[in-house]
Amino acid sequence: MAGASASFFPAQHISPIRRNILSRGLSSVRTRLPTSKPMACAPDAAPDLLQAAKLTVDNYVRSGMVVGLGSGHASGLAIQYLGKRMREGALKDIVGIPMSVSSASEAAKSGIPLDHYEDNLQIDFAFDDADIIEEGTLNAVIGRQKLDGGESIIQKKSIVKTASKLAFIVSDKQYTRDLDGSVPVLVNCGNWMETAEEIDDLFLGDAEVWRRPTSGHAGPLGGNFPLVTKEGHHILDVIFTSPILDLDAP
Repeated sequence: MAGASASFFPAQHISPIRRNILSRGLSSVRTRLPTSKPMACAPDAAPDLLQAAKLTVDNYVRSGMVVGLGSGHASGLAIQYLGKRMREGALKDIVGIPMSVSSASEAAKSGIPLDHYEDNLQIDFAFDDADIIEEGTLNAVIGRQKLDGGESIIQKKSIVKTASKLAFIVSDKQYTRDLDGSVPVLVNCGNWMETAEEIDDLFLGDAEVWRRPTSGHAGPLGGNFPLVTKEGHHILDVIFTSPILDLDAP
């Protein structure tokens, strides 16, 4: 896209969102990053993302690291470039921890050795795509896209949270001060409707709460085929009908 740019957003750590209804089994895929100045790249969208992917690898990945490998177009470019640097001998002894089936497949094609994520695993650095990042605060939303087969949002979020350093790679249009769209929320299947009603009351008049389907038309109840994640959760898409004024509101 003409006039677009791409950026990566480094962070030392991130913390999960704080909301009272988390105690009822709700797990948001929204995360908050500390403020950091973005690094913009060249004018065209595809070259920008590639440049941002290269900068992410060159600036943060060192030999001997365990690296969380994100999913999405920009992360795929970073995985390809990381594999190229390893083949050239510039980086050695890298172990990749994929966040999705697609990132595992891309890493395998790029020659990056892989390992499975475990709760006690030390991850030195991770990169990922984000759906939208709030300008100034760097609050980020992930999880809007359709899940890859076998992908786990909980594992993806765990890898992002565990990493000692993190970078999101996004296009210019995803870095904005005017937030809109949806915020995906994981909720236990057993009490999903009760939690959905609580969220609906919380954002009454500002958002609609729809259960995500696996296929077909979406709707408040998730259509005929509501999505169930591999851990047994539904995904509630909190769809804001007006701008999101405070993404990090308690």
